Amino acid sequence: MNNSNTNKPLSFYVVGLSYKKADAEMRGKFSLDEKAKNDLLQQAKTEHIDSLVTISTCNRTEIYGFAQHPFQLIKLLCDNSQGSVEDFQRVAYVYKNREAIDHIFRVGTGLDSQILGDFEIISQIKQGFVDSKKESLANAYLERLTNAVIQASKRVKNETEISSGATSVSFAAVQYIMNNIPDIGNKRILLFGTGKIGRNTCENLVKHTKNDHIVLINRTKEKAEKIAGKFNLIVKDYADLQVEIQNADVLVVATGAQNPTVDAAILNLKKPLLILDLSIPKNVNEDVRNIDGVTLIHMDHLSQITDETLEKRKQHIPAAEKIITEVADEFAGWTKARKFAPTIHSLKEKLADIKKAELNYQRKKFENFNEEQAEIISNRIIQKITTHFANHLKDEDTMVDESIQWIEKVFRLNNN
Repeated sequence: MNNSNTNKPLSFYVVGLSYKKADAEMRGKFSLDEKAKNDLLQQAKTEHIDSLVTISTCNRTEIYGFAQHPFQLIKLLCDNSQGSVEDFQRVAYVYKNREAIDHIFRVGTGLDSQILGDFEIISQIKQGFVDSKKESLANAYLERLTNAVIQASKRVKNETEISSGATSVSFAAVQYIMNNIPDIGNKRILLFGTGKIGRNTCENLVKHTKNDHIVLINRTKEKAEKIAGKFNLIVKDYADLQVEIQNADVLVVATGAQNPTVDAAILNLKKPLLILDLSIPKNVNEDVRNIDGVTLIHMDHLSQITDETLEKRKQHIPAAEKIITEVADEFAGWTKARKFAPTIHSLKEKLADIKKAELNYQRKKFENFNEEQAEIISNRIIQKITTHFANHLKDEDTMVDESIQWIEKVFRLNNN
């Protein structure tokens, strides 16, 4: 694939960072909200990056796209986030071509998730592609790759038990609460923030704790009321946050704010309080740890849970990897075929010209020349010849570029 402004070939890259090397604070610097994602896509157009997909979750921010050099994509990320190039160099990664493809498959199938088997990321990849396609920033290669990753994700989810026992960040939070707060069914739980993680946490709290003392607070009260109606829970005004925190035994913070919304100044506690901060960037100030009776747990801690469910999931990694290999190989076959398709097409046209010339000669030579039969036989021969060449080019051991050059040279396909 070539950029319209240069003849240098483009490579497929992944640039990004994840929980593996970047802590929550650093991931927060590089996080992209919807406006930042859109600005990034618009800048990509300006800088002649013609195909890319961006995702940003609590655990990772990544760009998948085509560029002459990965810095073109790194610059897009840094220009539209709070992260610097120096930060990126310390904690991020760059993968190219096959490594990049292998990476996106592992991400999309939950094998690279902070909690093994968490499939929430695939919806981000889908949405990222939809957003790029709307802006005409998704070429045929990227579309085929995205669909292949979605297919692999579905197969891994349906054909293995790697997601059995449902362990997402939200479930891990609820599991932590249940393991550390006695008699949780009778405790007061306050959920502040009703974004995606907040909604999932709420659902898991209701399902697993059987608690009917869960209170929801959100800056936009209507959103909280919508969720509360689904689960028959209590909604309080944002102005009541401080009072409700004082009444709570457990506080779950899952807001999308860019700065801390809970700190020591608003805590006037009369009893112990467990705080779980599921926000990226962090929304609970570290100074709450200075208050007696406060326990602060961030989502990074939840990933360290190695319970029986996660251990069982690890047993299904080989089966998931086998599925990924199958789908990735199909995609590689498609990319290979796409590469040599023009050569096969040209070969077919060349053989058709040879056929036409030979039939003209034979038509003049034989008075009772059977036009119809000759046409059928020669077309079948052409089909068999081109199929043999196509099968050769599809073979795993074939050096495609060299073979294409050889075919074009022998049949003089580039000669007019």
